[in-house]
Amino acid sequence: MYISRMPFSKIFASVSVVLLLAIPAVAADALPSWNATSAKTRIMDFVSATVTEGGSGYVAPDDRIAVFDNDGTLWTEQPYYIQLGFALDRVRALAPQHPEWKTKEPFKSVLGGDLKAIAASGEKGVIELVMATHAGMTTDEFNKIATDWFATAKHPKTGRLYTEMTYLPMRELLDYLRANGFKTFIVSGGGVEFMRPVTQKLYGIPPEQVVGSTIVTEYALVDDVPVLRRLPKIDFIDDGPGKPVGINMFIGRRPIFVAGNSDGDYEMLQWGTAKPPGFGLIVHHTDAVREYAYDRKSAFGKLDKALDEAEARNWLVVDMKNDWGKIFAWN
Repeated sequence: MYISRMPFSKIFASVSVVLLLAIPAVAADALPSWNATSAKTRIMDFVSATVTEGGSGYVAPDDRIAVFDNDGTLWTEQPYYIQLGFALDRVRALAPQHPEWKTKEPFKSVLGGDLKAIAASGEKGVIELVMATHAGMTTDEFNKIATDWFATAKHPKTGRLYTEMTYLPMRELLDYLRANGFKTFIVSGGGVEFMRPVTQKLYGIPPEQVVGSTIVTEYALVDDVPVLRRLPKIDFIDDGPGKPVGINMFIGRRPIFVAGNSDGDYEMLQWGTAKPPGFGLIVHHTDAVREYAYDRKSAFGKLDKALDEAEARNWLVVDMKNDWGKIFAWN
C-alpha cells in the first residue's frame, strides 16, 4: 500500500481546489456589466422568484418566455436603424442601374447623404427604400447579401462593425435568463430575414426564435429548382400593436419577461405585463459619452408614452449611464 509523503497542508490545498472546481459557480456575478443598482437587484429578484419551486412567484419552465426588441434594446439604433444603414448602402450600390433615383425621393436624399430628409420622409419613405432594396430576389440570395454586408459594414460614429454594436449588459441578461430556464425570443420591427443571419452569433438566439416584419414571399420553380421569391409588398409589420399579434402568431405563449426601449414596444410591454408575474424592462438611452442620449424627440427609437407610464405600470426603466458599467464589449 502506497502512502503519500506529501505534507498535509499541500494535500489539504489540493483537495480544496478539486472541491472548489466541482462546485457550480452559483455565487459568481451573472450580470458583471451591470452596476450594483436597484435595476440589477429587481431583475435578479424576479428571476429568483420565478425559478424557486413552491414560492408564490414560481413559473413552470415551459412558461418562462422572454421577448426582446432588437433596435435600441439589443443593438444600437442611432444615428439610424442598422437596417436603414443596410438599405442606404444598397441604394448606393444599385444606383447605376436606376438613373431615375437622382431626382426621385427618397432616393435623391440617400444619394446626397441628407439624413434629415430621409428621416422626414417617414414610414412611407422608409418602406419605399426597403421595397427597392430588399425585394426582387430569392430568400437565399437576400440571406447572402445581408450576411456579406454584416461582414464589412461599419457604424458611422464608432467605425466598429455593426455586429460589434450590441449591448454587453443585454447579452449577459439573455444568457442569465437562459441559464434559469427561460426561452428567449427577438420580437422586432426590423425585417425578420435581415436579422436572422446574425442573431445566433450575436445573441445565442436561433433564427426560428426571431419574430419581425416581413414582405410577401412566394414559392416558385426556376429551372425546376424550388425557390422563395421576395416580392415588393409588405406582408406584416411587427411594431407597435403588431408585436403582441406577432407573439401570438409565431410564439403562441404570452411572455412573462418583456424588454424594449421605445414607444414601438409599448403594446408589447402592456400585453406581457397585464397578468402576473409579467416583468417589463425599458432601456433608457441616457449616456451621450459612451453611446447616445435620446428619448422623447428622437426620430429613431422615440420613447415618450412608455416612459410616462413606466412607474405606474411598474416597468423597470434601466438608466444606461448609471446602471451599466459597460455598454459595448470593446468600451
